[in-house]
Amino acid sequence: MRKLKLQVQISIDGFIAGPKGEMDWMAWDWDDALKEYVNQLTGSVDCILLGRKLAEGFIPHWAGVAADPGNPEVESGKKFTETPKVVFSRTPENSDPMVAGWDNTVLAKGDLVDEVNSLKQKDGKDIIAYGGAEFVSHLIREDLIDEYYLFFNPAALGEGMSIFRQRTDLKYVASRSFNCGITVLRYQSAKAGS
Repeated sequence: MRKLKLQVQISIDGFIAGPKGEMDWMAWDWDDALKEYVNQLTGSVDCILLGRKLAEGFIPHWAGVAADPGNPEVESGKKFTETPKVVFSRTPENSDPMVAGWDNTVLAKGDLVDEVNSLKQKDGKDIIAYGGAEFVSHLIREDLIDEYYLFFNPAALGEGMSIFRQRTDLKYVASRSFNCGITVLRYQSAKAGS
């Protein structure tokens, strides 16, 4: 069965965005080792799950990067653009026209648990999820994430948007620090291997 992996940027005090969605605290001057780590992580997946709010910025951004041969991230842009994406929305009637304009993107119309479990049962590589906070917290609440890749940035926000809204038991797998200041903590769901 395919695994669902979560990759998320997070502050050292556990927020993925400021109280108004601010993300200016994230470190984006990634060193080559972190870029290679992310390339290996994304190379192990062939499906991306997104919440609607994040999808509205994520998909057009990476499509623009992929279309710009002078952009140093053009290969990442191509990977994110060419990989099939599933967008989850609580307001699907407003999302159909948006999704129709995006390549390799479909709208999930059913129950989150049913949709994700159905994707996990299909043949292929693993699946990766990216935010936003509401979508990811729902995945966590339903215990759908198998592996967590938490990219801790060198910033404390004091308040903001959290993805952990209830007790969540995890199993430590590994950690790795990078010269740009980010430390990745990798965990498995506590249910893994049980």
